[in-house]
Amino acid sequence: MDNRDKFPTINVLNVFMGFKNPKLKHPITPIRFELPTGETHHVATIRQTHKERVGQAVHHHFVIQTKEERYFHIVFDTGELQWKLIQEFDPELLFNQ
Repeated sequence: MDNRDKFPTINVLNVFMGFKNPKLKHPITPIRFELPTGETHHVATIRQTHKERVGQAVHHHFVIQTKEERYFHIVFDTGELQWKLIQEFDPELLFNQ
């Protein structure tokens, strides 16, 4: 199993901030995403974000809550210019509620 199977690529509608805007709290803001199964989810809240350098690339991590109150960890990889699904998880795993 390689990382493409473990962390599938997903389609994400997002905004890249070009200038300061009080409506955008993050430089990259996911709005909606589609899983490989065809399921579509609308982002209600970005619960956590962080960046990590991986070789020449930067990975932008997002822990999001959807409008259906499901929780996902997704990543934007600047090296591949792709979004990936890391996992869906239960809200009990959020430590800083």
